[in-house]
Amino acid sequence: MPSSSRSRSTDARSQPHRSDHFAQPVRDFLDYCRVECGFAPTTIQAYDADLRELQDWSSDQGLARWSELSLPLIAQHLRYLDQRGLAVSTVARHVATIRVFCRFLNSFGHTPQNAAEVLTQPATWQTLPDVKGTRQIAMLLAAPKSKQMMYLRDRAMLELLYGSGLRASEVADLTPDRMHFSLEVVRVLGKGSRERVVPTGKPALNATRHYLEELRPKLLRPTHPTDRMFLSHRGRSIDRIVVWQIVTRHARAAGMKDVHPHTLRHSFATHLLAGGADLRVVQELLGHANLRTTQIYTHVDPSRLREVVDKYHPRA
Repeated sequence: MPSSSRSRSTDARSQPHRSDHFAQPVRDFLDYCRVECGFAPTTIQAYDADLRELQDWSSDQGLARWSELSLPLIAQHLRYLDQRGLAVSTVARHVATIRVFCRFLNSFGHTPQNAAEVLTQPATWQTLPDVKGTRQIAMLLAAPKSKQMMYLRDRAMLELLYGSGLRASEVADLTPDRMHFSLEVVRVLGKGSRERVVPTGKPALNATRHYLEELRPKLLRPTHPTDRMFLSHRGRSIDRIVVWQIVTRHARAAGMKDVHPHTLRHSFATHLLAGGADLRVVQELLGHANLRTTQIYTHVDPSRLREVVDKYHPRA
């Protein structure tokens, strides 16, 4: 970054009233997302992180308030993010954040116009999700060993992630009362506090039942009361970061790299579609608000596409 930009940044940050021209609208926006929109905490955290980056970058460019932000500057900021080597999906998330934030700024009188009004969400930037085959998934599910202290917990967690296509945050937030063993379903509180009922298979149900009956009571601590289902070895509730760590640890033990909770979710959806499931049913199971989000899974199984063409096209 040019030294002149750095000096402007230092001058801007040294004046509290200037900094507050940036910070207060962001606080108002995050409060609006939390209270009025009911967005999930993870969504708000992502908005906060993205806007901090935009605010720091804008200060480095000599801007003093959001009303000075323009479409060319937004484009320059996105190029800066891309040059930093961020993943395409991460840059696309920044685009989504900027679009909704600029709309908020204009609607609530912080800016005379919406600087991102013509900025479109780059749907073509979507990358294909990482999907593992059924044999690889079986290896991962078998990675927890009975001699390990947290074997029952980890096995139940992995089975639920794949058996119901849950997000890491959804698994972390589960409570025992959301498991309905007689109905073979789990009630999931997803993004935007939207609840959905997801059927799950017998392996996941059996593994979860064994964990709840045999290990969870031993983990509970009077000093750390919690209603969360999955607990640490010290009896504390775990968050989505710990879920990621558990999955990646067992993936490495199974000889697999770059595997995370969403890999199991992607595999869940892809394997359903490969087996002939309807796209809208998969959308409902995953809790996607928009069918376009689910459609990405139609591109990851070429054998299924070949089968459909061979079966239905008159000139196949």
